Amino acid sequence: MPQRLILLLVFIYTQKTPLAANPLTFFSFDMPFFTRVLKTTLPALANEMFWSLGITTYNAIYAHIGTDAIAAINVNATIEELGFVVFMGLGNACAVMVGNRIGAGKKDEAYETVRRIIILGVSAAWVVGIVVVLMRDVVTNLYDLSPSGVHNVRMLMLMMACTLWIRMFNFSTFIGALRAGGDTRFALIMEICSIWLIGVPVAYVSAFVLHFPVYYVYLMVALEELAKAFVSAWRFRSRKWIHDLVNVPGEEAVAGLVYRAPRAARLFFSPSCNQHLHADSHLCIRICY
Repeated sequence: MPQRLILLLVFIYTQKTPLAANPLTFFSFDMPFFTRVLKTTLPALANEMFWSLGITTYNAIYAHIGTDAIAAINVNATIEELGFVVFMGLGNACAVMVGNRIGAGKKDEAYETVRRIIILGVSAAWVVGIVVVLMRDVVTNLYDLSPSGVHNVRMLMLMMACTLWIRMFNFSTFIGALRAGGDTRFALIMEICSIWLIGVPVAYVSAFVLHFPVYYVYLMVALEELAKAFVSAWRFRSRKWIHDLVNVPGEEAVAGLVYRAPRAARLFFSPSCNQHLHADSHLCIRICY
């Protein structure tokens, strides 16, 4: 981890990125901006907490079905993570591009970026799903599983392959649109409702009342993702998720903002300045003492 930090700092200051400012400026901020950021980050933090609790609850339910069931879930989770790593990179890249466009006031371009990423991601998810189905025998041969465990893994991988495109759609809209657009409060409400009002109750009833096999319980849990897909699609099309956290009407324009730091270090933003000009954002940063 320290090595990564050092490499990151070296890259920031040697490549003269927009973050290559005087370190003193990082100790100052204006309260309105800090409040807006806090209102955005706290729901995201709570979102991760409730999501983690939900996943833990799912695993507890799977474990109560049987030893073979939880073993199959763990094997399937490993394959799921391998298959999803590409989509995680795609979603995070989308978030960066969307945030950049919203900050530049190009809201239509931000919307179009997410739309294209959704199409690309869902299409790729179908391809990955087909590969997962074809690799089931290879995966089961890598593990020392009982016959019932092998059957569970094969069925779980089939269910995962069939629902992967829904998860990719949700990931693109959730990370690439809602979070990148600052709509974290709506994302939090959607996450809580989908997991705790749909996913967990359905998993409990399927496992302990209907006594479904683990792969059908897994499929029933996917109803949470399906419900989330409808809600996130509606939110995405409404464009209400686009929130500009920097250029807020009623406050000073970005060009006039002055952030005071210790020892009178100041960071000015001036589009007309010819010093330290960044071609990617057309933003000039000048440090004054």
